[in-house]
Amino acid sequence: MHRILSRAVFSIALLVSLWLFYIQGMQPLIPASLLGWHAHNGRYLIFLRPRDAITLDPARAADPPSAQVLASIFEGLVRLKPEDGGVEPCLAKSWTVSTDGLQWTFHLRPGVVFQDGTPFNARAVKFSVERAMSAGENESPYASFVYGVVQSVSAPDNLTVRFTLKYPYAPFLHNLAMPFAAPIVSPEAVKKYGPAFESHPVGTGPFMFQNWTPGKEIILTTNPAYWGPKPALPGVIFRVEPDAARRCALLRKGLADAALEVPPEETASLSASGCQIIRTAGLDVSYLGFYTDKRPFNDPRVRAAACRAINVTALLESLFAGRAIPAGGPLPPGILGYDSAIKQYPFDPERAKQELSAAGYPGGLTITLITYTNTRPYNPAGGEKLAAALADQLNAAGIHCRIKAYPWTEYKQALYKEEGNAFIYGWTGDNRDPDNFLYALLASPQIACGLNASRYHNREVDNLLLTAQRTDEPQLRAKIYRAAQQIIVHDAPLYFLNHSLLISATGPEVRNLSILPGGIPVFRTASGP
Repeated sequence: MHRILSRAVFSIALLVSLWLFYIQGMQPLIPASLLGWHAHNGRYLIFLRPRDAITLDPARAADPPSAQVLASIFEGLVRLKPEDGGVEPCLAKSWTVSTDGLQWTFHLRPGVVFQDGTPFNARAVKFSVERAMSAGENESPYASFVYGVVQSVSAPDNLTVRFTLKYPYAPFLHNLAMPFAAPIVSPEAVKKYGPAFESHPVGTGPFMFQNWTPGKEIILTTNPAYWGPKPALPGVIFRVEPDAARRCALLRKGLADAALEVPPEETASLSASGCQIIRTAGLDVSYLGFYTDKRPFNDPRVRAAACRAINVTALLESLFAGRAIPAGGPLPPGILGYDSAIKQYPFDPERAKQELSAAGYPGGLTITLITYTNTRPYNPAGGEKLAAALADQLNAAGIHCRIKAYPWTEYKQALYKEEGNAFIYGWTGDNRDPDNFLYALLASPQIACGLNASRYHNREVDNLLLTAQRTDEPQLRAKIYRAAQQIIVHDAPLYFLNHSLLISATGPEVRNLSILPGGIPVFRTASGP
């Protein structure tokens, strides 16, 4: 009788809790100790984030909230190492590259099965690749990026996949580690669900899909047939909570176990309550650019003078309040070839004036600085505020700025038409490969498409970047990229300002949860609560 009464009291308390949240217009939330119990004798980890996924089909996804979930359900032939961004084996246990760099042969793990019990094999890889490649850009936004270099894909036997490339391209390995387009899907599940596969995803990952309530939560449970070490967590609940302060409050109260996009001003309070703070450098860069093909910035002395006028530390403190880290060069930390020893022109406004005078501008000069009106991931303050702050610093060194601001779409058109003399811009990378920053932004062939907005052209840099694309040995590639960066920061077509900083937090009981750029959590190694 006593046990029956206890259960009744528990049920009444639970109903009252749900009713109270309902009448306050909130999403029902049950204390973490009462939520998510599973047959694994553990509790699902509750992961708060501001936005929901758009799709759970990796071939169709292009947004970080989708990638955050996809990374636990699906796997590719290779994956990124959380600790350093390098590439390691995943569904392929090894691979070889032909001497001409055109054939990439992957040897698959035997005995792997999809979460629906069907076998993973070379035919499934070929199916997944061709499915993405054959879709239009609207259906598979990242397919051309991941597989654009692929001439053909074949399955010589059940455990071998061979890609033939159009030209040698070492970044292809990083492409295959992306959460978009590259993960391998169950052919049988795609055939079964058709277009509805995006809400019935089936992969080989450590967690499998259980339920999705759009706009509220996605629930994953541990994959009991996972080929690798079994996760310590029985499951994960990706819960949507748009309000940052509420995410932090729920975490402090123990009603959630991890939260993305924590405001810097909340970190002290979270730490005091026993939470752990995780800081992840963004896969991006914000910069001040100079048109190198017209006056006055066709003169490298004028570019150097402008760079010496910039005090990045003061900019970040006044504008970004803990949401950014200074950039030493074009590559964010954790990217192959990143080198903290690479330094741009140091802040020295008096020397800037001297260099302007030597370049023929003893009384200074006036330029037009164009910018965007909106905020960007790498610039949470917005383009106009950043332009105004930079103009103040440049003005102190004798470079007077007229600022013109445009909405984002119009701004990109103004850049393509080369309006003004200098510009504020930025870049968000895709595959954590240095080529995606250095070649994309600074190789002369990229001038025509507009990505090399500064119109920078240096034959030595071009040769280095092309050589790196054709070099598959990581350490040699890193050496080449370091050499290219030394030339770039000396030439200063761009002055690199900052990278974004994503702040996340976990509860006291959570261990070994890594957060990759884009807010992508790695749950396979995590434990607790």
